[in-house]
Amino acid sequence: MERKVFRHIGSCLVRHRYVDPSRTSRMSTAQLLQEVSSDMSSSSSVLPFHSIPSTGRNAWLNLFQYWRKNSFQRMHHVMEENFHHLGPIYRENLGPHSSVNIILPQDVARLFQSEGVFPRRMTISAWTAHRDMRNHKCGVFLLNGEDWRSDRIVLNKEVLSLAGVKKFLPFLDEVSKDFVSFMRRRINKNARGALTVDLYRDLFRFTLEASGYVLYGQRLGLLEEHPNPESLRFISAVETMLKTTLPLLYFPYQVLQLSDSRIWREHMNSWDIIFEQADRCIQNIYQEFCLGQERGYSGIMAELLLQGELPLDSIKANITELMAGGVDTTAMPLLFTLFELARNPSVQRELRNEIHKAESQKPKDLNQFLNLMPLLKGAIKETLRLYPVGITVQRHLTKDTTLHNYHIPAGTLVQVGLYPLGRSAQVFQDPLRYDPSRWIRRDDTNFKALAFGFGSRQCIGRRLAETEMMFFLMHMLKNFQIDTASKDDIKTVFGFILMPAKPPLLTFRPL
Repeated sequence: MERKVFRHIGSCLVRHRYVDPSRTSRMSTAQLLQEVSSDMSSSSSVLPFHSIPSTGRNAWLNLFQYWRKNSFQRMHHVMEENFHHLGPIYRENLGPHSSVNIILPQDVARLFQSEGVFPRRMTISAWTAHRDMRNHKCGVFLLNGEDWRSDRIVLNKEVLSLAGVKKFLPFLDEVSKDFVSFMRRRINKNARGALTVDLYRDLFRFTLEASGYVLYGQRLGLLEEHPNPESLRFISAVETMLKTTLPLLYFPYQVLQLSDSRIWREHMNSWDIIFEQADRCIQNIYQEFCLGQERGYSGIMAELLLQGELPLDSIKANITELMAGGVDTTAMPLLFTLFELARNPSVQRELRNEIHKAESQKPKDLNQFLNLMPLLKGAIKETLRLYPVGITVQRHLTKDTTLHNYHIPAGTLVQVGLYPLGRSAQVFQDPLRYDPSRWIRRDDTNFKALAFGFGSRQCIGRRLAETEMMFFLMHMLKNFQIDTASKDDIKTVFGFILMPAKPPLLTFRPL
């Protein structure tokens, strides 16, 4: 009975608190924050934390039910169902983790105000345990506090700033052109003059080749006829690392470690392979650096070495994290984007026209060229809205906060449900329609494009991933018509990142 009462209160609050879209479309981010602050502070009665609707109090019983129903792979759908039944804010206790989950942009804006000077997200204990056991330093993904901020400030200059991004754009352009040549070689071997293929593995090879080139200034040869076996082993290790991370999030890794479980062994071994690959690349470039050879831009690591603002072990830790995070997390959005373009031929035509128009304006550099293609940028945002790589963005509150008229105490882990947010009719008009133009119209987009996070702790590899995807899609659309026989929605599973349950078959025809 009590839960029904709170659900009713929650539904009333949704109707009362949801901002009129016609007003928010005219609001800037600063105005939205001011609106949220004044609206929250004027509320006559803030409800207590314990009254937030909950999925159940017993954390370990909840975890057992998750395990019994094999809900981990469906976590994004379970979260969507919970928001549907419990309202736009709910509490969840799952094994060692307790969180408050939110979905509405105005609540995300309030969360952003409360993240503090040193934003903290959910800790991945198994990853930090590997670093401790192998005597590796942690990079910015795992660091917190002043250690995080000091590393992040240095990295931002080379990885996120406009000046830093401009330096590596030619590398991404080159690898994208090479992938087109790679595809043409395969098509030329086919008598039908077209290629129908599951591009899943090939996209991994592309993303590792591109990110490796940008990070180390070296080509790995993954787009050649016989790619380097060590690089293919690295890709397999990243997949294993991600697959084994999900259960390790919810079960004490110490128990699995003591029992010498297969999951723990595979997880440790996969990280060892990832660090070995990074070591090989780092040693090569460090030797060249020590020789003092004169050279132009040679990738992010070389720039960090030249700056001398980070010790070598910190550079290694951060470059390794970027390398590991730049494979699946870019390959999956590319796969989903190609599928959506294949089943939306009118969008494909619009993008191709935009590319040709941008080329006709003879941009002075690659950065200006990318800026002439807002619809292509919108296509990437639209893909990440429907298929976010990570299904949540998390923050630990640094102070007591009011979210959706509930009191949330400092220290609470708050998660933004990205998958249900992107598909919510409360947030997006016609949410299941693939419509890149929604991001360049006058619609309100404040705190809605959250796939890379927000604030000072947004994904460090954001610009690298975005520009890598733009160059890839631009060159593929210029050279190929993309089709698919399947028009059905693609089924997805969650394996620490969102991925297709079965990769779609796509047909590429040269233009």
